[in-house]
Formats: sequence, C-alpha cells, structure tokens
Amino acid sequence: MSAASTSEIRTVIVGFGHKSSPAELRDRLFIADGEIDGFLADLRANGVGQAIVLSTCDRVEIQSAAVDPAKVAEVFVRLLAGRSGIAAAELGRSVSYLVGDEALRHVFAVAASLESQVVGEAQVLGQVKEAHRRARDAGMIGPELDTALQAAYGAAKRVRHETAIGERPVTLASAAVQVARDVHGDLSGSTLLLIGAGDMGELLLEHMRAAGIRQVLVSGPNANRMTDLARSFNAHFTPFEPLARTLADADIVVSAAGMGRYLITVPDTEEALRRRRRRSILFLDLGIPTDIDPAIEPLDGAFRYDMDDLERVALSGRVSREQAAAEAWAIVDAELAALARDRAGRSAGPAITALRRHFEAHRARVLLEAGGDAARATELLVNRLLHEPSETLRRLASETNSRPEARADIERLIGELFGLPQPIPPGEERK
Repeated sequence: MSAASTSEIRTVIVGFGHKSSPAELRDRLFIADGEIDGFLADLRANGVGQAIVLSTCDRVEIQSAAVDPAKVAEVFVRLLAGRSGIAAAELGRSVSYLVGDEALRHVFAVAASLESQVVGEAQVLGQVKEAHRRARDAGMIGPELDTALQAAYGAAKRVRHETAIGERPVTLASAAVQVARDVHGDLSGSTLLLIGAGDMGELLLEHMRAAGIRQVLVSGPNANRMTDLARSFNAHFTPFEPLARTLADADIVVSAAGMGRYLITVPDTEEALRRRRRRSILFLDLGIPTDIDPAIEPLDGAFRYDMDDLERVALSGRVSREQAAAEAWAIVDAELAALARDRAGRSAGPAITALRRHFEAHRARVLLEAGGDAARATELLVNRLLHEPSETLRRLASETNSRPEARADIERLIGELFGLPQPIPPGEERK
C-alpha cells in the first residue's frame, strides 16, 4: 500500500470480507450498530474525511474517497486493531485493499448484492444506504463518495428490476418453508433454532414466522451480537454451549454462521435425537462454508438440506443463478462506464468555462469598436476569434508535415468540435 502520488481523489475500499477473511475474524472485528457513530468520529479525528462503515455478516469495511488511500487503510486497520486486541500486522494479512476503478466496481457490486455470500439478498442495499445516511449525518460524505454511491444505487436498482438475481434468496427461503412443511406439517407448534447472524438466516426466519413458527431460539459464538439479534426478532437467546442440549429443543435448526468448521456434528445430533426420542429435526445449513456435518444425514430422524439442496428445490423451471449473475454484472459494468463518461464530461467543465469567458471578452470589445454596427461587429468578432486558432493551425500543419496521421487527427478533432464535414481521405472520391 503505497502513498498517493497525485492530488486526485480516488475511491478506496479497506476491509475484511467473506472472500478474504474467516468468519471468526470478522466476528471479532464486528462494529455494533450503537458503535458506528463513534467509529466514524474516530476515523474523522484521524484524518479520514470521507467514508461509510459497513459492518455486516459478510464484511467489516469502509468505502472511502481520498487523496491518500494508504493513509485510509492504515487508520482503519489501526483503529480495528485497537478495538479488537488483534495486532495490526496480523490484520494486514487478511485485509482487502482496493483503489480506483477496482474499488469503484466493488462499491457497485456490494450495492447490487453481487459480493454477498448469498448473491441477490435484498438486505444489503438497505445496509449500504443506512451507512451512507449515518456518514452524511457525521459530516463524512463529500461529492466524490456521494456521486459513487448514488451511481451504485442506480446500478443496483437496474439489477433488481432487469434480472432474476433478486428472486434467488426469496425463493430459497420459500423452498426452505416448503421443506419444513414436508417434514413437520403445520409449523405453528414447531420451535426454530437460528445459529449465527447471517442475512440469509434472518430472511429465512422472517419467512418461517410468516408460515406460522412462533417459538424461536437464537444462539451463536458471539453472545452480545446474538442477544441483539434475538431482541430485534422478539426471540429467545440461548447459550451456544452445550449445543446438543439446545438442539434437542428444536424442530428446525437453521445454521448460518459459516465458521469454517462443523458446528453440528454426528455426536451432537445423536444426543439431540436421543433426547427427543427420535422426533425428527430438520437441519437447514446456510453456512458458507457449511456448518453441519453431512455425515448426520443417514441418522434416523435427521433431515439435512444445504444451500445447493434448497437451490435444486427453488430453481426448477427458473433462470439459472449463473445466467442471472452474468446479466447483473453486465449491468454493473455498463453503469460504471456511464459514470466514467459522466466524470470525463464534467472534467471538461473548466476548459469550457474558460473558452466561454474568452469569447465573451472578445464580444464585449468588438461591440464597443463597432459602435452599434451589427455587420461590422460580427465581422470583427469572427476575425478575432479565428485569428489565434488559424495561426496555431498553420504552425501545427508545418510541424506535422512529415506525419500525415497527426495532421489527420488534428483535422478530425476540429471537425468534431465545430461540427464540420470530415475531410475526404486522399485517393477517395465523392460518390
């Protein structure tokens, strides 16, 4: 991460996402909702002028715009190290650091839910907009970051309306409800245990509630985080250990932790089923990577479905995930190109303003000289406006006499600027 070599303000991403860091690390770095404003204040106090903070199940990152991206990265990692007790050097081995066009593409992809563990989840756009609002209230949004985020929202809206990518999470949740009814019938008397805080798990919980589930238990390795989640869903928090005893209370287990190891093992499941006197348990494994050992599947009374299983139930007769994702990425890239063109057009603004002032100065002088004679005034204006360009063209023609391609480029540019007919290439005749 080298220091910026120019004064250009560039988009910067610094963070710990599900592709670059394990869930255990993201869990330790997690910034709770009530701590976001204080963290923004810390960023500002350390010289970061523009940034939003995203702290979700998938990522703990800042999206920023800065002249010195390396400073933003150093400040963010240092603040997280101080909060978590993890050495900055250790965090540096897992941090994701993007600058410029690559970072801007990431901003668009996150808003469009193409960088989520469950591609297409609807919650992420709301999370980005809330982070944007809080940063604005904290005075941490400038025109560069605001423009990037607003353009990303436009791309996300197109992705949501023009592709089937947004249907996938909802359909997966609906498929999970269908499977739950196949196993347990009427769900009103069933108890659901949610392990881990994941957006897909929360979406599935909402669908299960709508399907009749009343009793919900919430558990996970981070007790504070899971307690907050239980409160928001009017559920009951239960300690993560011993898990086998908690499993015995659940008819449906939804695991969305993605810790990189099996949280539910064969011995845990055998013990839970023994306590339940072999009453069935439906295991819905939403973890990425999976949380539940596939070896439980042969056990009598254990029904395990992972994301691929639910996808097979959900995607029958629908557009494939790959096709929808490809369409969504094409929209993102098209919107990025449109933003680049818009920025390039705005960059010509100062030159256009200077040219207008130059013309206006000539117009004011010739009006005084012409003394009210319109014909004389227009003649003087044309002559004076063309004098310097004509002299410059003659000089450039002389300098590029041995380079016909350079002269052709100059003539083409003049034609585009003033809408002139393009010259006919040598050797070609008008038809």
